[in-house]
Amino acid sequence: MNDTARALSSARTLWDLVTRRADLTPDRPVLLQEERALSFGELRNRAERVAAGLYDLGVRPGTVVAWQLPTRIETALLSFALARLGAVQSPVIPFYRDREVAFALRESKAEYFAVPGEWRGFDHTEMARRLGAKGIIEAYDRLPDGDPSVLPAPPAEGTSVRWIYWTSGTTSSPKGVLHTDRSLIAGGSCLAHALRPTASDVGSIAFPYAHIGGPDYLVMLLLYGFPAVMFEQFALPDALEGCRRHGVTIAGGSTAFYSMFLAEQRKQPGVPVVPSLRLLAGGGAPRPPELYHAVVREMGVQLTHGYGMTEVPMITMGAPDDTAEMLATTEGRPPEGMEIRIVDGEVRLRGEAVCRRYLDPAQTAEAFDEEGFLRTGDLGRLTGTGHLVLTGRLKDVIIRKGENVSAKEIEDLLHRHPGVGDVAVIGLPDAERGELVCAVVEQPPGAEKLTLAAVTSYLRAEGLSTHKLPERLEVVDALPRGETLRKVLKYKLRERYAGTVG
Repeated sequence: MNDTARALSSARTLWDLVTRRADLTPDRPVLLQEERALSFGELRNRAERVAAGLYDLGVRPGTVVAWQLPTRIETALLSFALARLGAVQSPVIPFYRDREVAFALRESKAEYFAVPGEWRGFDHTEMARRLGAKGIIEAYDRLPDGDPSVLPAPPAEGTSVRWIYWTSGTTSSPKGVLHTDRSLIAGGSCLAHALRPTASDVGSIAFPYAHIGGPDYLVMLLLYGFPAVMFEQFALPDALEGCRRHGVTIAGGSTAFYSMFLAEQRKQPGVPVVPSLRLLAGGGAPRPPELYHAVVREMGVQLTHGYGMTEVPMITMGAPDDTAEMLATTEGRPPEGMEIRIVDGEVRLRGEAVCRRYLDPAQTAEAFDEEGFLRTGDLGRLTGTGHLVLTGRLKDVIIRKGENVSAKEIEDLLHRHPGVGDVAVIGLPDAERGELVCAVVEQPPGAEKLTLAAVTSYLRAEGLSTHKLPERLEVVDALPRGETLRKVLKYKLRERYAGTVG
């Protein structure tokens, strides 16, 4: 991290960080979207006017404001306006519908709810009214506006809870995760420290800005003074034109995004899909070692992967100067200030980037140990160089006839099979074995249909122990995925196949 970024990372609040960066480079762009550009100075000035407009509507420091908005410049402006006011904001992923939205509004006790109106064929305003939401604000392309002279002083400290995020993707019931400005700045600093961007880089925000990765990424932009392209709807090949036009140098988001770029590259081998691209980076889902090697070999760019979650937006990150073996097989190293402890194989965390607690006190008591370490539910180990290797999840340990079987070990091997596009290995209840091993496979187009015999034969040849071999195979058109980082939803697979005969 350079000296300027290191000094900025000590900002007390997100608004403090915005004003410091705006003073340094007011005319440099921070957000790009289609033909539009927003500079750091405009981010500060326009966010203050939006804050004044919200103040006129009754939003005050501490007021809870939920927002369910797509990845747009206006969304970032609204979020930073709320940060300027010191309001408590609760971002909601725009793909969520009645059940999840009602839960978030009720549990957060939101007094205002910002929505995009009708977006992608769905009327969010009508849903908000149907759910009895208070203070509905339509904020797709028009934002409240006012005179900043009416505003109270910005928040002086960043250790109060001002963010309520919602876990999503791996469980059926969300949890309210409470963050502070400082925990988000710490998470973004970790990302920036690992990727080591420069002012000449151009990033991309292809995932929902309402995800915890939204402020994570914006903090990095503020620390290093470079811009990112925002994609309201990210799909390839359509998004390639925007990447090329703005000269994106850093792209990614998660494993699914790497695979999407690689699939595009394979349409024209040897012709770079984005000539300016030098780095794919992301996290939030397991990254098979073979995918790392394929990206580097076929795309000619580096790939650095990290480890994060809603509770801790960035825990570890691979660095561009790590060895190929480290980048392929580990999640990188933690930054200064992130403590990692392995207890009975489980990864536990303590540091400034860790959330303060959950909205539900019972969930807090269950998740944090007596020394204040967060129990992640992930299994792993630390190497001699301090790199973290994840070996699976506690819920992904399949106990077959009293023997532990790692789902991740089998998945990593199957990812090398040419007939496997993606795979999820799950344990299913079985009267004789306790649990049986089931591989659910998504095949690439044109691949010969896999059989269980072919899968077990392949795994035997790869050296997998006999007691770990799958006893069941399911081939699906598409694995169920979350709408944010496209993480495979294993709980849905367990629900689908538990109690059915293979």
